[in-house]
Amino acid sequence: MKKIAIIDYGLGNLRSVFRGIERAGATPIITHDTLEIESSDGIILPGVGAFSEGMGKLSPVRQSLLSVAGDLPLLGICLGMQMLMDESEEHGNHQGLSLIPGKVRRFQAKPGMKVPHMGWNTLHHTLPDDPLLEGIPEESYVYFVHSYFVDTPPEYRLCETEYTTVYASAVKRGLIYGVQFHPEKSGPTGLLLLKNFIGLV
Repeated sequence: MKKIAIIDYGLGNLRSVFRGIERAGATPIITHDTLEIESSDGIILPGVGAFSEGMGKLSPVRQSLLSVAGDLPLLGICLGMQMLMDESEEHGNHQGLSLIPGKVRRFQAKPGMKVPHMGWNTLHHTLPDDPLLEGIPEESYVYFVHSYFVDTPPEYRLCETEYTTVYASAVKRGLIYGVQFHPEKSGPTGLLLLKNFIGLV
C-alpha cells in the first residue's frame, strides 16, 4: 500500500487529513521526520493559520521538502497550498517555498460577501484533462475557509473559483499540486480528489 507522509509542523488539520487518506486507500503517516518524508511515496502539506507562522514552523523540514518536490507527488492543502507560492502579503511581505510562481493576496470585502470566504463554492476546471480532476465534474462543490487567495499565472491554474474575484482554487506545476479548499471536508468530491492524488504516486 502506498505511503503518504502528512507533514506535521504544528499548523494543520492532521487527523481529518489522515482519515481522508485512509479512506482513499493509502497508508498515511503523520511525521516531521525528514527521512520518513524523503522515503514516502507522496507528500501532503496541510495547514491552517497565518502564512508567516507556517513558514517559520516549516523550516526544520523545508530542505527535505524542497529536495523531493517534483520527484514525488506533493499536495498542499489550504495554507499548505499558499506556502507553495513565492510570497504572501499576509501581515507584511513574507517569502514562500517558490515551488509555483505566484503571490498570496487578501480578499477585498464586497457588499454581501464577507471575509473570510467560508463555506461551499464551485470549481471551474481550467486544466480539465489533469489526472487530479479525473471523474470530478465541472462546477463541483467543495468546502473553503480562507481570507487570502493565490494569484498565479494562467498556466499554473488547475481550477478557478469566484468570490469577490476569480482566483486560483487549485494549482499545478509538474507533480506539485495545491488546493485552496479542504478535500477532507468536501464529501465524495474531496475523497475522489484524494484518490486521484494517490493514483499519481
